[in-house]
Amino acid sequence: MTSSVSSSVAPPAQSGGAPLHFIAISGSLRANSLNTGVVHTVSELCVAPVSMTVYGGLGSLPFFNQDVEESCPPPEVVELRELIAASDGVFISSPEYAHGTSGVLKNGLEWIVGGGELVDKPVAVVTASPAVTGGDRAQAWLRETLEVMGADILPESMCIPVAGAKMSGGRVTEEATLQGLRDVLAAMARAAAVRAAGS
Repeated sequence: MTSSVSSSVAPPAQSGGAPLHFIAISGSLRANSLNTGVVHTVSELCVAPVSMTVYGGLGSLPFFNQDVEESCPPPEVVELRELIAASDGVFISSPEYAHGTSGVLKNGLEWIVGGGELVDKPVAVVTASPAVTGGDRAQAWLRETLEVMGADILPESMCIPVAGAKMSGGRVTEEATLQGLRDVLAAMARAAAVRAAGS
């Protein structure tokens, strides 16, 4: 069973010509989610030789259970771990719920902790919110969690305030925000290239 949709449209020239593949994860299960719109927008901003897969299986993951993890991880968990392990970087866009990230995203991250797939991996964090704060509390919460997991969190990560006004048809349309997302992609490509050169 696969729960991802592959998009191989366009990324930044900073990749130096080497193929790079990223994974994008939205922390929301809503059909018209702002954050899902962000990850699809970013996937469509990618330019060869960079490609991005939008992972769509967060809602199918069972609740984290360490006993199950240690005995026989479910296939949905194995798939997510393999996708992240094979990627050159991870793009996460999260909503803010009750001053934190979503429970479904936290659950997904808990399944990854034990495998170490995010250790030293470039991770960009974006929070899109209808609020003027842009989900800054969720951003801080998520960055702290990812830091504990050993991820290489990019400083170019960003908040998108009043996100609904910057989107149309399920995609980001405001040019300033699009440029910010292009900058995040470029930073991911640079960080991934540096990591590949050092491996």
